[in-house]
Amino acid sequence: MGQILGLVQVDQSTVAIKETFGKFSEVLEPGCHFLPWCIGQQVAGYLSLRVRQLDVRCETKTKDNVFVTVVASVQYRALADKASDAFYKLSNTREQIQSYVFDVIRATVPKLELDDAFEQKNDIAKAVEEELEKAMSTYGYEIVQTLIVDIEPDDRVKRAMNEINAGKCFTIHITARMRVAASEKAEAEKILQIKKAEGEAESKYLAGVGIARQRQAIVDGLRDSVLAFSENVPGTTAKDIMDMVLVTQYFDTMKEIGASSKSSSVFIPHGPGAVKDVAAQIRDGLLQANLQ
Repeated sequence: MGQILGLVQVDQSTVAIKETFGKFSEVLEPGCHFLPWCIGQQVAGYLSLRVRQLDVRCETKTKDNVFVTVVASVQYRALADKASDAFYKLSNTREQIQSYVFDVIRATVPKLELDDAFEQKNDIAKAVEEELEKAMSTYGYEIVQTLIVDIEPDDRVKRAMNEINAGKCFTIHITARMRVAASEKAEAEKILQIKKAEGEAESKYLAGVGIARQRQAIVDGLRDSVLAFSENVPGTTAKDIMDMVLVTQYFDTMKEIGASSKSSSVFIPHGPGAVKDVAAQIRDGLLQANLQ
């Protein structure tokens, strides 16, 4: 009934293209319009002003010869003030946009290596958007946004990359464990060296204490011997007793040197008179030490 009366309804976010005897006349805004068909006025078609999305899958090759599939998402819409251009100039908007996306991606991605392509997704999207904006504005369309939503390498490349990443993770894990083990080993060696040094210091201290006690025992024994000899043999002096002790030790030493086949022999004056000289030298040394 509306077409018979010449009434046309245009929905919201939509414009209608009015023609008179097949020639573009004007763009009809949303609402109700009177188009008497009897004078050749009619609606040639409708054009949506809503934002539409087109997903484009483009296969290309990177600089390092890896085949990838780049998935681009283009959001676009027709401009109300250029509705006639959008309606008449393009017969298939989606295919036109897809052709431009293919052209830009296949000109940009081959300049990048695979890792760089992942890192520079925004740069690729920006290049696609700039090229589309420049080309589609003449046809009455606005490019709202362009996104590179995915870069899919070949399945064999994916498996190889996963194996490499797994190997890297394993290597990092092993390296960390080895670093911890080396640190613990170094700490253990440090503790062993400290304990060894403490043991040696304690050993030397105890050895010194033993030598000091040995010398003290020798001195005490000699003192007791001198006192006992002086009481049992009247008229003897401490000098006579020390000479006799030195002679006794001298012959004991000579006996030990002769009894051992592997000991180094030390040749010293060993006559009876030499013993007296040795005793004199020992006494002189003790006297000089006391004077100092």
